[in-house]
This record gives sequence, C-alpha cells and structure tokens, in this order.
Amino acid sequence: MRVLVCPTAYKGSLTADAVAEAMERGVARVRPDAEVERLPLSDGGPGLLDALSAIGRTRSVAAEVRGPLGEPVIARLLLRYGGREAVVESAQACGLHRLAEPAPLDASTAGVGDLVLAARRTGAGRLIIGLGGSASTDAGTGMAEALGYEFRDSDGRALPPGGGALHSLAEIRPPEGAAAAAVTALAVTALADVTTPLSGQGGAAATFGPQKGADDRDVALLDLGLRTVADRVAEDLPDRQVDPGAPGAGAAGGLGYGCAAFLGASLVAGSAWVLRETGFDDALAAADMVLTGEGAFDRTSAAGKIVGEVLRRAVEAAVPSVLVCGLIEAPHAAAVALDRRDAEGAGDVLSAGALEELAALGVRRAGEGSAGS
Repeated sequence: MRVLVCPTAYKGSLTADAVAEAMERGVARVRPDAEVERLPLSDGGPGLLDALSAIGRTRSVAAEVRGPLGEPVIARLLLRYGGREAVVESAQACGLHRLAEPAPLDASTAGVGDLVLAARRTGAGRLIIGLGGSASTDAGTGMAEALGYEFRDSDGRALPPGGGALHSLAEIRPPEGAAAAAVTALAVTALADVTTPLSGQGGAAATFGPQKGADDRDVALLDLGLRTVADRVAEDLPDRQVDPGAPGAGAAGGLGYGCAAFLGASLVAGSAWVLRETGFDDALAAADMVLTGEGAFDRTSAAGKIVGEVLRRAVEAAVPSVLVCGLIEAPHAAAVALDRRDAEGAGDVLSAGALEELAALGVRRAGEGSAGS
C-alpha cells in the first residue's frame, strides 16, 4: 500500500513538515507495511518556502524587513535555479502571526516591498511572491510605497500606512528614474491562495477582514478603500490596468491586486502552481490513499486553497482520501474527515500527538471502505 501524505501548515500549531511527520507515524500505527511519500504543500501562504525546499536545491537568505506595523522582523527568501529565481512569502513580513493583537486598519504590506528589494539585490531575474496569511487589507499599497510609489490625499499629503486610510486616496504617483527601473527589473509571479476578488460582498475585506479583527464598520471602511485604490489605478496608472474582479485579486487583503497593478505581476492560482512544481500529480497517480489537512477546513477551502484542490484531484483520480484538520466547519463529502474533536484529550491547538491519533483513525476508517471517493 502506498500512502501520499501531503498536508499544508496548521496555522498557530505546526509546520507542514511537522504535520506530515505526525501523519506518517499515524499511518505506521495502522499499516506498518505501508510505503509513505511525504509531500508538504502550500498554496502560496505560510509554508511555501518549506514546500519548495523539499523538492530541489535551494539556498535560503535572511533579510530584515518591516512587520505589519513597521517593526523590524527577519524574513527569508529562497533562491532557486542557481539564484536566477527568488521566492518570498508575504506572510513572513505582514503575516497575522506577527501581531500580538489584530490591527485590521493599520497593518501594512510595506515589508513585502522590502522583500522585493531584497530579492532584487540578490541578482535574481524572476520573483515568486506567495500570498496568504496576511494581517493587512491595503491592496498592496504599503508594498508599492516601499518601491517608490506615493499615495496622496486631496491635500497632497501622504496617507498613513494600512487600509484604514485608503478611502481618502486622491492620487497615486508612480516612481520615476532609478526607482521605476527597480520596480520593472524583476519578472514577478504572484501566487494567490484564494479566488476572491478585490472588493464587494465576496471581496477581500468582507471575506477575510473578520479573521483579521475587523468589525462590520471596519469591513465597510476597508472595502471602500479597496474600491478607491482600484479607481485611482484606473485613472493614474493607465499602463497598469488590472481587473479588480479577477480571481485572486483579493488574496492577502488585496495584495494580489497590488502585485499586478504596481509590479506588473502575473497573478496565478497558487495551488496549481505548487502542485505542478512539486510533482503532485505523479505522486497521486502512484498512491493508494491520500492524507491531507490544514488548520481549519471551511467554505473558503474550496475557493482555491491547496487542501481543497488536493481533495478535488484525489476524487478525479478515484484515490481514497483522508482529511485531518484542527477544525472542520464544512465536511468534505468525498473524504474521511476528522478534526480535533475526534481526538481524545485534544485541546484548541492541535498537537502532533493528537494529529498522529487522528491520522491513524482516518486510515483505519478509509481502509474499512468509509471514504466516499
């Protein structure tokens, strides 16, 4: 029996590597004869660098950048293909995990701009930006300001950082000279972890603002700011027209849109990109069972996130699947689905021991024919 273990990181609990190790131990409890292939995954959010490090020669570089509120933090860049390509995770700069308390109106993507500049200094010609896990909802304006863009109100004053002030945006001034050359020096691909558009009822603020600490009033203010940015881009940057309704434009609080508008980035589905880079389809074709999971599986998991895509492909390939999460709010009909409520003594944070127990239980049930796929 060949088992493919391919989870993503469990935010606040375990890295994708640690999850995969615990799942493998769970498999061994039930099927000690099983051959296990570990393939930690990411859809562009936290864990992207780990997933890519596991599949080939890479070099990690540390850089000091600004955190979501401007405080200095250390982030990593991953260099691939002999340094010709750099990969960054936006969450390492502006991730929600960087904050002791949520700051939905003030959190900024300025540190992502610092990461772009750090990637430029390595000499890389291509840059991959992983989106997801951000504390910010500023449409990438913080990133753009770090690269030389200016965002002014009607009196010509620079706006303060964060999405809370974007409703007052009256003018975008693009960089000039050397700063402009630095912006266009990299061929950028942005990996969206969701298909969310920039604004509106299903947009970045409405969908993910509450997870970042935004109340109803904050959500309305942030959504107005996102729409204002799109309006100003259309007016002030005629050579950078981006559809705010494009899938993934709302990723990372609109950073997906900002990467396309301010960096000229290609915005692609992170799940499909990572699965291609890691050789997932070949691994799936050789598997008799799939184990996957994330911290919380909910209605957004099927909107472009990696675990939803893994389960979809497993169904298409008729491979039984097991979904193990900290919390499952929207059970998947084609998988044996377990969360921490199924593990004896499991608390709010899923431990490696509880995860091992759940994985063993899931494999046992799947082996009994409980999997819908």
